[in-house]
Amino acid sequence: MSVPEIIVCDRAHPEAEAAIAAGLNQYNDQQAGYADRQPLSVLVRDPASGEVLGGAYGRSSLGLLFLELFHLPPALRGQGLGSRVLQAFEAEGRKRGCRHAVLYTMRLQAPGFYQSRGWQVFGEIPCEPPGNSRVFLRKAL
Repeated sequence: MSVPEIIVCDRAHPEAEAAIAAGLNQYNDQQAGYADRQPLSVLVRDPASGEVLGGAYGRSSLGLLFLELFHLPPALRGQGLGSRVLQAFEAEGRKRGCRHAVLYTMRLQAPGFYQSRGWQVFGEIPCEPPGNSRVFLRKAL
Protein backbone atom coordinates (compact mmCIF):
# COMPACT_ATOMS: atom_id res chain seq x y z
CA MET A 1 0.00 0.00 0.00
CA SER A 2 1.30 3.44 -0.85
CA VAL A 3 1.49 6.25 1.68
CA PRO A 4 -1.83 8.12 1.84
CA GLU A 5 -1.70 11.74 0.77
CA ILE A 6 -3.09 14.63 2.78
CA ILE A 7 -5.15 17.23 0.93
CA VAL A 8 -6.23 20.60 2.34
CA CYS A 9 -9.52 21.88 0.86
CA ASP A 10 -11.31 25.20 1.03
CA ARG A 11 -14.76 24.00 0.02
CA ALA A 12 -17.21 21.37 1.22
CA HIS A 13 -16.97 17.85 -0.16
CA PRO A 14 -20.21 16.07 0.81
CA GLU A 15 -18.92 12.61 -0.13
CA ALA A 16 -15.74 13.12 1.90
CA GLU A 17 -17.71 14.45 4.87
CA ALA A 18 -20.02 11.40 4.66
CA ALA A 19 -17.01 9.05 4.64
CA ILE A 20 -15.47 10.78 7.68
CA ALA A 21 -18.79 10.76 9.57
CA ALA A 22 -19.44 7.11 8.72
CA GLY A 23 -15.99 6.08 9.94
CA LEU A 24 -16.29 8.02 13.19
CA ASN A 25 -19.86 6.84 13.79
CA GLN A 26 -18.82 3.21 13.24
CA TYR A 27 -15.95 3.60 15.71
CA ASN A 28 -18.20 5.28 18.31
CA ASP A 29 -20.87 2.60 17.90
CA GLN A 30 -18.28 -0.13 18.48
CA GLN A 31 -16.91 1.61 21.56
CA ALA A 32 -20.33 2.42 23.07
CA GLY A 33 -21.97 -0.85 22.06
CA TYR A 34 -24.97 0.90 20.51
CA ALA A 35 -25.97 3.68 18.14
CA ASP A 36 -28.58 6.24 19.10
CA ARG A 37 -27.65 9.35 17.11
CA GLN A 38 -30.53 11.18 15.49
CA PRO A 39 -30.81 14.56 13.82
CA LEU A 40 -33.21 17.05 15.40
CA SER A 41 -34.81 20.14 13.87
CA VAL A 42 -37.35 22.52 15.36
CA LEU A 43 -38.60 24.68 12.53
CA VAL A 44 -40.46 27.98 12.42
CA ARG A 45 -42.56 28.10 9.25
CA ASP A 46 -44.82 30.63 7.61
CA PRO A 47 -48.26 28.97 7.79
CA ALA A 48 -49.39 30.53 4.51
CA SER A 49 -46.41 29.66 2.32
CA GLY A 50 -44.80 26.80 4.26
CA GLU A 51 -41.46 28.64 3.96
CA VAL A 52 -39.00 27.89 6.77
CA LEU A 53 -38.22 31.21 8.44
CA GLY A 54 -35.83 29.94 11.08
CA GLY A 55 -35.48 27.50 13.91
CA ALA A 56 -32.89 25.25 15.48
CA TYR A 57 -31.14 22.10 14.47
CA GLY A 58 -28.68 19.68 15.94
CA ARG A 59 -28.63 16.09 17.05
CA SER A 60 -28.79 13.71 19.94
CA SER A 61 -26.11 11.10 20.57
CA LEU A 62 -24.98 8.99 23.52
CA GLY A 63 -27.07 10.88 26.05
CA LEU A 64 -26.10 14.35 24.82
CA LEU A 65 -28.18 16.88 22.95
CA PHE A 66 -26.14 19.09 20.59
CA LEU A 67 -27.61 22.40 19.47
CA GLU A 68 -25.65 23.22 16.33
CA LEU A 69 -27.43 26.21 14.77
CA PHE A 70 -30.29 28.45 15.92
CA HIS A 71 -31.59 31.45 14.01
CA LEU A 72 -34.67 33.63 13.92
CA PRO A 73 -34.95 36.65 11.64
CA PRO A 74 -35.00 40.01 13.49
CA ALA A 75 -38.73 40.50 12.83
CA LEU A 76 -39.51 37.34 14.84
CA ARG A 77 -37.31 38.09 17.85
CA GLY A 78 -38.49 39.49 21.17
CA GLN A 79 -41.89 37.76 21.05
CA GLY A 80 -41.07 34.60 23.01
CA LEU A 81 -40.75 32.52 19.86
CA GLY A 82 -37.06 31.80 20.46
CA SER A 83 -37.84 30.53 23.96
CA ARG A 84 -40.54 28.25 22.57
CA VAL A 85 -38.18 26.85 19.93
CA LEU A 86 -35.48 26.22 22.54
CA GLN A 87 -37.99 24.60 24.91
CA ALA A 88 -39.22 22.28 22.13
CA PHE A 89 -35.62 21.36 21.25
CA GLU A 90 -34.79 20.56 24.88
CA ALA A 91 -38.06 18.64 25.40
CA GLU A 92 -37.34 16.40 22.42
CA GLY A 93 -33.85 15.80 23.80
CA ARG A 94 -35.36 14.67 27.10
CA LYS A 95 -37.74 12.34 25.24
CA ARG A 96 -34.72 10.82 23.54
CA GLY A 97 -33.07 10.15 26.89
CA CYS A 98 -30.55 12.99 26.80
CA ARG A 99 -29.47 14.12 30.24
CA HIS A 100 -27.32 17.05 29.14
CA ALA A 101 -27.20 19.55 26.29
CA VAL A 102 -24.32 21.51 24.81
CA LEU A 103 -23.93 24.38 22.34
CA TYR A 104 -21.61 27.19 21.42
CA THR A 105 -22.42 30.71 20.40
CA MET A 106 -20.40 33.91 20.14
CA ARG A 107 -20.18 36.87 22.46
CA LEU A 108 -21.57 39.01 19.59
CA GLN A 109 -24.56 36.67 19.25
CA ALA A 110 -26.74 35.56 22.15
CA PRO A 111 -25.05 33.97 25.17
CA GLY A 112 -27.38 35.91 27.47
CA PHE A 113 -30.41 34.40 25.76
CA TYR A 114 -29.24 30.91 26.70
CA GLN A 115 -28.01 31.86 30.18
CA SER A 116 -31.40 33.36 31.07
CA ARG A 117 -32.92 29.98 30.19
CA GLY A 118 -30.73 27.91 32.49
CA TRP A 119 -27.67 27.30 30.32
CA GLN A 120 -24.26 27.66 32.00
CA VAL A 121 -20.98 28.82 30.45
CA PHE A 122 -18.23 26.22 30.75
CA GLY A 123 -15.66 27.68 28.40
CA GLU A 124 -14.73 30.64 26.25
CA ILE A 125 -12.13 31.07 23.49
CA PRO A 126 -11.19 34.44 21.96
CA CYS A 127 -11.87 34.84 18.24
CA GLU A 128 -12.27 37.58 15.67
CA PRO A 129 -13.30 40.37 15.55
CA PRO A 130 -11.26 41.75 18.46
CA GLY A 131 -13.18 41.53 21.74
CA ASN A 132 -15.30 38.63 20.49
CA SER A 133 -15.15 35.02 21.70
CA ARG A 134 -16.77 31.64 21.22
CA VAL A 135 -18.83 30.83 24.30
CA PHE A 136 -19.52 27.18 25.18
CA LEU A 137 -22.64 26.44 27.23
CA ARG A 138 -24.24 23.38 28.78
CA LYS A 139 -27.50 22.53 30.46
CA ALA A 140 -28.66 19.59 32.54
CA LEU A 141 -31.90 18.32 31.07
